[in-house]
Parts: sequence; structure tokens; C-alpha cells
Amino acid sequence: MKKLLPVLTCCLIGFYPLLSEADLDSDLKAFKGYFKAKFPSVEEPDYQNGVYAIDSASREQWVEMEEFPPYELHVDNGEIVFHKKFKNGKSLATCFPDYKEGVKHKYPYFSETDKRGVITLELAINDCLKANGERPFKYKKGKMGDVSAYLSYLSRGKVTQVKLDSDGAKAAYERGKQFFYAKRGQLNLSCADCHVYNSGNRVRADLLSPALGHTSHFPVYRSKWGNLGTMHRRYGGCNKQVRAKPFKAQSKQYRELELFHTAMSNGQVINAPGQRK
Repeated sequence: MKKLLPVLTCCLIGFYPLLSEADLDSDLKAFKGYFKAKFPSVEEPDYQNGVYAIDSASREQWVEMEEFPPYELHVDNGEIVFHKKFKNGKSLATCFPDYKEGVKHKYPYFSETDKRGVITLELAINDCLKANGERPFKYKKGKMGDVSAYLSYLSRGKVTQVKLDSDGAKAAYERGKQFFYAKRGQLNLSCADCHVYNSGNRVRADLLSPALGHTSHFPVYRSKWGNLGTMHRRYGGCNKQVRAKPFKAQSKQYRELELFHTAMSNGQVINAPGQRK
């Protein structure tokens, strides 16, 4: 999907984003309620499967592909990279001592002691590398995608549960929410225009996926990419598709967007890594 058609329009159907003081419970209830009304036959847990939750034909093809998923090699390579010894004898595993129990579902979170605020899994991976004198990975794909895929695979079955435990967390969440609903680019479209109001509609041959459950299956292997990429790689691609200048991967804007985006999948089970068109 190289371009988004400018004919997409918003159909709110009684759902409006709450852009006042952060109220995660109310936002999440309205968000889930919107999709329940739009796709009444889809059970909430099935949104972890993205667009395959709402399109039976695509789902059949996807189920067959899952027998030999293209992300397997990335998970295997991620395991090797994760346990590879640094020059000081430590490894990424040293920084994630509970990795076997799963860590993906613990991110992103807001740190009161880190001036960067929102900490994502990819940011934490590079923090570990830099703290041990190693060169950080690029954020969109490659080793970063592979390690993230490995850690996400170990978190399968864990439940997404973003918490807003401080004023700083609530403020970051609000900024992420405003980013999600704000129109941008020459096509004047928002994340919500495509993945909330027009979810299930077609853009040329592709169906627009519902935002509910989006973050549960990233990183993903996309046929369009021919490899595996992170959430922020997708954010940048979406911005380009609406003809807006993308922010850098792991920018403050994208990390806060990820905080809100993930919070809107609270209660969803981690099903990463995934595969998409």
C-alpha cells in the first residue's frame, strides 16, 4: 500500500476521543465499546490477530502461513544475539534477568527517574548495550527487531497492562493520545482515521486493521518489507503514507504514542512476533 486514498472519511458513530484529563479506564471502555459495536461478531481476545480477526479469507491464508511462519528465523537469531557475550563477559540477558518469564508485556512504561519519560523495550535493549560499552542497534530492524522478536515470543500469553501511576505518566499518555487523533500530512489523516473510524474498509486491495490489539503482535514480519520490523518502523511508514514527515524511531513523540497505543490494548494477550502483508 504505497499511498492512502484521500477519500477516507471519519464516521464517529458515537465515539469521540477524550482529550481532557487522562482517564485510562474511561478511554479504554469507550475504545473497546466502539469496536464491539462496529464488529459485533468479533470476540475481544481475537483482536490480538489484527486484521485477521475481521476478515475470514485473509485469516485462512494466515493460519496456513503460521505453520511455517517467516519470523521464526528472526526469533532464532534474536536468541543468539541476546545471549552473545559482550567484551566484558556480560550479555543482554544480564540486563533482563527475568526474560524467561517474559518481559515484553512490561513495556512501555513511564519512568519518574529517567528524563526521557517513556521507556520502551527497544530503548531498554540499547540502554543495556551502551551501559556495557557495546554499540547500540538501529531501532527499526535487524538485530533490534530480532532481539525484540525473541523477547516478545517468550512473552506470548502474557497480558498487556499499561499503568498510569503518576502525573508524568498521565501527561505522556495524553500527548500520545493527542498524537493518535491529530490529523497530519498532505492527506490530513490521523492514526484514528485509518485504524478506528475506517477499520475494516479497503484502501485499494488492503483492509485497514483495527487499532485494538495492534501492539500485541509487534514486532512483525511484513511481506511488503521482506523482513521483520519494529513498531516504530511502522509508525514512520504510516506517517510517510499520509505524506507527513516522520519522526525518528524512538523519538519522544513515537514513544508517547506507543504508550497510549499500547494502553488501548490493555487486556490483550501478547501474540508477538506476528506476520502481516
